[in-house]
Amino acid sequence: MRGRCPNCGRGPLFSGYLTVAPRCASCGYDLSAADSGDGPAVFVILIAGFAVAFAALITEFTIHPPMWVHLIVWLPLTLFACLGLLRPLKGVMLAAQFMNKASEARHGD
Repeated sequence: MRGRCPNCGRGPLFSGYLTVAPRCASCGYDLSAADSGDGPAVFVILIAGFAVAFAALITEFTIHPPMWVHLIVWLPLTLFACLGLLRPLKGVMLAAQFMNKASEARHGD
């Protein structure tokens, strides 16, 4: 969740916002083969989508605001929730791959 190397826990896992570093700067562990695929995006959609949709429905049924209020409140909240969750969940997926020694299947496997 903190974006650290799954091998040593000290070096940075990411070289950009979502770009995985090729090697750990601390221990030299090869991170280039790490690929989380679409897993983090699916979890972000499920978690943020449920939270924002639930809050928007509760707001609609209790306060009955106009539609423009929903757009001003819920669209930015959805954006910030998705961007805030994406990097930590990608780190969790990469750490889970490391802990379970998962790798992509090769043609010769």
